Amino acid sequence: MTAEAGKKPNIVFILSDDMGAWAMGCAGNKDIRTPHLDRLAAEGMRFTSFFCTSPVCSPARASLFTGRIPSQHGIHDWIREGNIGEDAAEYLAGQQAYTELLVDHGYICGMSGKWHLGDSIRPQKGFSHWYVHQSGGGSYYNAPMIRDGRPVEEPGYVTDLITDDAIAFLERQNAEQPFYLSVHYTAPHTPWINSHPQHIVDSYADCSFDSCPQLPKHPWQIKSEPYWDDRIENLKGYFAAITAMDENIGRIIAQIERMGLREQTLICFMSDNGYNCGHHGIWGKGNGTFPQNMFDTSVKVPAIFSHPTRIPQGAVNDQLVSGYDFMPTLLDFAGVPKPEDSTLPGTSFLTSLLGGSMAAHEHVVIFDEYGPVRMIRSKEWKYVHRYPYGPHELYHLQEDPDEQHNLIDLPEYKAKHEEMKAGLEQWFLQYVDPAMDGVRQEIYGFGQLTFVGPEGKGKKAFHHSD
Repeated sequence: MTAEAGKKPNIVFILSDDMGAWAMGCAGNKDIRTPHLDRLAAEGMRFTSFFCTSPVCSPARASLFTGRIPSQHGIHDWIREGNIGEDAAEYLAGQQAYTELLVDHGYICGMSGKWHLGDSIRPQKGFSHWYVHQSGGGSYYNAPMIRDGRPVEEPGYVTDLITDDAIAFLERQNAEQPFYLSVHYTAPHTPWINSHPQHIVDSYADCSFDSCPQLPKHPWQIKSEPYWDDRIENLKGYFAAITAMDENIGRIIAQIERMGLREQTLICFMSDNGYNCGHHGIWGKGNGTFPQNMFDTSVKVPAIFSHPTRIPQGAVNDQLVSGYDFMPTLLDFAGVPKPEDSTLPGTSFLTSLLGGSMAAHEHVVIFDEYGPVRMIRSKEWKYVHRYPYGPHELYHLQEDPDEQHNLIDLPEYKAKHEEMKAGLEQWFLQYVDPAMDGVRQEIYGFGQLTFVGPEGKGKKAFHHSD
């Protein structure tokens, strides 16, 4: 089922930064206040098992736009260099994004917020409106942004400013041409202390933060001391960043309603990757540890899709879905032909999104990668393989949903280990571009410096320390 000819839906894609799937009221979190996200879930479908393609921002974002895994698009870590300046690099040059296809089929595309895929000055991938962060994150006040093609420092609260710009874009639209708008917040990425509206921070003064279990520090934890030493203040800031973002999401919904376009507009909300605030004894995401981790709290993301006239309201969907499925589904929803490209690993879950049988799109397994660390996950089992030497992990999720008991060395699970490993290797063999293969990369989680493979011309591609 696709959109009726001549009546393509408007699309607003709201993307947060470093937000755990657990960090919403509608996901069962009684600590945090997210009334507008809760409303969006009540007016649409919330996915409980939506996975990023890599538990760090830039690779996951590139996969959402292109439908390709990191070992195809070549971004394997957060972009440390190449964002602006003389060495600005267009990391996705030559790779088709769904926004380019939308433009080819009559859409006008706007970007407000975080880009973080290189060469931030120049609009890319079909966007005609371009208000983006110069790099990827940092201070919430005096944030470095690109406005009208020039670097500027914005004195206001950046979450508000991104929303202001998004609303200005919406106000310029008309009913004749469909629009697509990316609203990419930097929230709730660090910093958290002294960085968010104080009245919101203070509103969490008496919060117990039961949704953030403080387990013993994981032995692989890195860069964690500030968060462990001042846990409560950091949690207040993290929660305040989300609540402030939620208030701004309410402003965007209200603007769409004022324009009389709510029933013609698909609103999607996701995060680029998950996050741990003490979960598993970790503060951080996939690169919160070394070697990198693939815990569900790192790879699962919040995901809500709402379109009142097409998507069932108040629905909760527990099928396994990945960021590499986002592009084909969005194009399907818009009635835009998908690329005929056998190297794209994702499939559309539109039938399920519209309330049809989940069997029409139900992955047996989901795959993830972060450099030489790869994951294969079914509803019942998870296997993590670290090339070339390990350590590896095997979890029986049905009996151990919190991934506390690694079964990899138990002889009774040898057959399951081999089965999962074989499935992982077969899938990646099918899709990996050898020139960009993550298992060949020296990734420590401290950022990408340039292109990988031959495009990198022998240069050091990844930063090795912080």
